[in-house]
Amino acid sequence: MDKEKQLLHVRTVIISDVHLGTPDCKVEEVNHFLRHTRCAKLILNGDIIDGWQLRRAGQWTKAHTRFIRIVLKKLEKRDTEVVYLRGNHDDILAAFLPLAFEKLSLVEDHVHEGLRGRYLVLHGDVFDTITRNFVFLAHLGDWGYRALLGLNRAYNAWRRWRGLEYWSLSKAIKARVKSAVSHVSNFEDHIAALARARGCTGVMCGHIHTPADKRLGDIHYLNSGDWVESLTAVVEHLDGRYELLDYARFRADYPPAAIPAAPEPAEA
Repeated sequence: MDKEKQLLHVRTVIISDVHLGTPDCKVEEVNHFLRHTRCAKLILNGDIIDGWQLRRAGQWTKAHTRFIRIVLKKLEKRDTEVVYLRGNHDDILAAFLPLAFEKLSLVEDHVHEGLRGRYLVLHGDVFDTITRNFVFLAHLGDWGYRALLGLNRAYNAWRRWRGLEYWSLSKAIKARVKSAVSHVSNFEDHIAALARARGCTGVMCGHIHTPADKRLGDIHYLNSGDWVESLTAVVEHLDGRYELLDYARFRADYPPAAIPAAPEPAEA
C-alpha cells in the first residue's frame, strides 16, 4: 500500500501541553501521531517543553529528542509552517518573542486564517492570575499536580496487573471537584470573550488539559487538550472543518506498523 495513503492529510495540526522533560509525557504516542500526519501548518500551542520540570529534575530521553527531530523534519523536508506559542511552563521564551526564522515563528499569540474564518490561537495562561502574578503558588500547584500524576502512575500499574484498562485519577478529580469545574467554565468564557474582541470567529487554546470542541455563543471554542492525560489534538481538514482527535481512535486508523520508525543514528 502507498505509504502516503496511510497518513492523515490535513491543512493544520494543533497540539499543546506535551510537557517534554517529564515522566508523564506520552512522548511515544505524540511522536506516532506526528509521524502519521501531513499538514501545511503545525501549531505548537504552548508547554511543549516543560522548563519548570527540567530546572528541577526533569527526565529527557531519546524519544523526547525524537519529537524535536520530527518537528524539524516537517519544517525542513515537508515544507510545513511551524508556529510555536509560548506557554507558562516554557515561559523562558517570553523575553525573546516574537521571533521568526523562515517558516518557523515563535510568538505570544497568533491569528490563524482558516477556510472558515479567523481563529485566535493562544496558550491560555493569560487568564490564570496565579500563574502570572504568584509564581511560587503556581509552582506549588504544579508540584501537587505532579504528585497526583505520580499516584496515578502507581494506581494504573496496579490496574494493569489486574488486567484493567487505564483510568485517569486526576481527570476524574477535575471533573468532580466543583472549584475545578468552575475554573474551566470561567476560563472558557474569558477566552471566548477575547476572541470576540479580536474580531475572530473561533479560538484555539490549551493550558487547562481539558479538550473541547463546542460553541460558546457565536464563538467556536477549541481546546487541543494535552499529551499527559487526554492525548488529543485538533486538526483542520482540507475542507476547512475542524475536528478534535482522540489518540486511541487515531492509532486504530493509523497503526504504528504502517510506517516503520527510522533507525537511530549510530553512536559516534
